[in-house]
Amino acid sequence: MKFSHELIEKNSALLILLVILTVSVGGLVEIVPLFFQRSTTEPVEGLKPYAPVELTGRDIYVREGCYNCHSQMIRPFRAETERYGHYSVAGEFVYDRPFQWGSKRTGPDLARVGGRYSNDWHRSHLNNPRELVPESNMPAYPWLAKTPADATDIETKLKTLRTLGHPYTDEDIAGAAKQLAGKTEQDALIAYLQVLGTAIKTKR
Repeated sequence: MKFSHELIEKNSALLILLVILTVSVGGLVEIVPLFFQRSTTEPVEGLKPYAPVELTGRDIYVREGCYNCHSQMIRPFRAETERYGHYSVAGEFVYDRPFQWGSKRTGPDLARVGGRYSNDWHRSHLNNPRELVPESNMPAYPWLAKTPADATDIETKLKTLRTLGHPYTDEDIAGAAKQLAGKTEQDALIAYLQVLGTAIKTKR
């Protein structure tokens, strides 16, 4: 046994090969079974793909880097569930490409923010966060209220997502641009925020 250890430790190429093999096998054992579990591959009851306005709002959320300060992942710990609500489950993120779990909480977690505040609250908060939360260090986004939501490529987005398994119908795609008519980027972002976490809420 001692000889075997010395042989491995003194041969860097063999050591690297064995480390890679060990990590690969361990990773496969942990990850592959997840692809066959319904709880990780199928949407939770009540979850719907994003409507055109919500999807546009999600793109704005990503564009503005909101995920840098806000996570969307509630861990199954009492301290988190008492503050934010039901812990996050994999089936909630089936239609998120990519998911917005985040890794930092400069601001609060947004996984269950849907329906928690009114649209008017969100408008005021986006225009001037300190008007509602004096100690907030979140930047203001007043231009969103003046910028029309971009509908030029929404049909292409829905078609692409449908090829990835999102259940959009031909009618959904054909009427997508119309749903964005007259909407601002602020309207779209609020629509996205208002749907976050609501599938679990309706199930509870």
